[in-house]
Amino acid sequence: MQINIMYFASLRDASKKSQESIETSAHTIEDLFLELNTKYNFSLKQDQLRVAQNEEYVPFTSSLKSGDTIVFIPPVAGG
Repeated sequence: MQINIMYFASLRDASKKSQESIETSAHTIEDLFLELNTKYNFSLKQDQLRVAQNEEYVPFTSSLKSGDTIVFIPPVAGG
């Protein structure tokens, strides 16, 4: 299935892109993250991230559907 992914901060640095569209057989967002982490070797672990699916925060156990947009959201600092 085709999934759209957006990257921010250190995830963007690791993947060297801000977004991509990939073909995957992952069933859950967690499966997708593991696949991407193997490919890009992210410095952040899953428990350090939040994830949004089609502009809504969801757990990593959420099922994927073709055409989904997934955004992995790293911790942010502000001041």
